[in-house]
Amino acid sequence: MQQNPRDKRAKEAIRLPVSRSSPLNALALRIMAAVTLVLVVVTAVYLDRAGYRDVNEDGLTLLDCFYYSVVSLSTTGYGDITPVSETARLVNILLITPSRVLFLIILVGTTLEILTEQFRRDARITRWRKSVKDHVIVCGYGTKGRSAVSALVETGIDVKRIVVVEEDPAAAKEAVAIGLAVIEGSATRSAILEEARIKEAKTLIIAANRDDVAVLVALTARELTGGRVRIIAAVREAENARLLKQSGAHHVVVSSSTAGRLLGMCTSAPPLVDVVEDLLSPSHGMALAMRSARRDEVGRSPRELEDVVIALIRRGYVAPLTGAEASMIEIGDMLVYVRYEGSTTPAVPV
Repeated sequence: MQQNPRDKRAKEAIRLPVSRSSPLNALALRIMAAVTLVLVVVTAVYLDRAGYRDVNEDGLTLLDCFYYSVVSLSTTGYGDITPVSETARLVNILLITPSRVLFLIILVGTTLEILTEQFRRDARITRWRKSVKDHVIVCGYGTKGRSAVSALVETGIDVKRIVVVEEDPAAAKEAVAIGLAVIEGSATRSAILEEARIKEAKTLIIAANRDDVAVLVALTARELTGGRVRIIAAVREAENARLLKQSGAHHVVVSSSTAGRLLGMCTSAPPLVDVVEDLLSPSHGMALAMRSARRDEVGRSPRELEDVVIALIRRGYVAPLTGAEASMIEIGDMLVYVRYEGSTTPAVPV
């Protein structure tokens, strides 16, 4: 059956992390196997050298045995040395002929390895397609994309549940090197997002270098999923945030405004920047986290809890503690609080 060209291009776009051995180690193993095979045949021929006849009829020396073994294994076979006894011919049938085939396999091992690697790669991609579900897709593996992946890993998300879509081959290779599955191509193309299994994804993070590309990715994703996948995007300019939300993004982070505020805070109150960075780094110190309100907390004030609660998430909207609506915890509320390293409270990192 002829392979569909579209399926072939799709498989070429998918890069899965693999553990590779050193090329020098692979070459050394093949050389050792070939030498070992030659020595085994030489030993068998030398032990039964009386059963062989050469054109000089002066018997086989050790050098003659090496010569006969090499030309036999390489299928050259000049015919100047021949087996004449039944034992020698039996050794040729049972040992030298199979060794000749094995020797040829070693010689053409590179070609076989390429074919085997292609088969294994196709099998791994097929298994990956069947197993990937509820994953996070990160479009773009630049500065923002790498930081997003690092944050996801720090919050406990397995790298196997992260899929990167990247157009730059160098960046894609870098992502594969740390164990990420990568779809190489532009995230603005529906075929690429479909290869990333966007319909089965949980979240799409758009970390494009240009705002117009981010808008196109959001539009493409919304068309493919019908809004069922949560889309989180980053833009450089604040004026493009509204356009990106209209394109289907559920949450938009304005990188230029955020960086500008941090610069301003660093000028007027430098310690505040350290606090913000600590809150955004869940691997140590303080971290922003979110959890569901427990049954025994319903009806109580958030300020009465042991955790330092800074906001409530009620019916999808943020309710600051300064407002009257957040004076009492209700059923279904999510609590945004400051979590400290070593805390045993189950949480969903923000």
